[in-house]
Amino acid sequence: MNRVFLSAITLTVLLACTESEAPLDSTAELVLSGPGPVANFVTPLKGREEVPPVETRATGLAKFKLSKDGTSLGYKLIASHIEGVTQAHIHCGAPGVNGPVVIFLFGFDPAGVDSNGILAQGTLTPAGLIPRPDSPECPGGIADFEDLIERMRSGGTYANVHTLANPGGEIRGHIDHGNGVE
Repeated sequence: MNRVFLSAITLTVLLACTESEAPLDSTAELVLSGPGPVANFVTPLKGREEVPPVETRATGLAKFKLSKDGTSLGYKLIASHIEGVTQAHIHCGAPGVNGPVVIFLFGFDPAGVDSNGILAQGTLTPAGLIPRPDSPECPGGIADFEDLIERMRSGGTYANVHTLANPGGEIRGHIDHGNGVE
């Protein structure tokens, strides 16, 4: 009986470790694995990353996984302690730059919603892309889904959650390959 109980506990711990979320203060990272363009992107979302910075207790995490064939991007957007969320997107733009929206993650909800967990999840496809021309905020532009993925890999995008109180964005996270540690 003790052996069965110990096995059950061990299995539970192993499952918990493999299912755990990355901490909200982890740095953005890119993990390439297997053949083809499989990629995982994870970025924390914070008010201090906004331009200009926003003082808020809200935090978040955006997770993206590129399909093996490179034609879709699964995502989960987690936001905590945030009120009046109206929309969320991926924007084209370098750190410190406010760039154009290229694809929606959530909304538009003009009344705003409160979140303390998963705000949105789903699959992004080329059909949802908003092409952007070359501009100072989005050098080279984004013409198609392949451009979006390349821009994510090279550090030229960020995830942004907009609220009624902060229509320009309340929490933001730069999507890159995690070259540094905060």
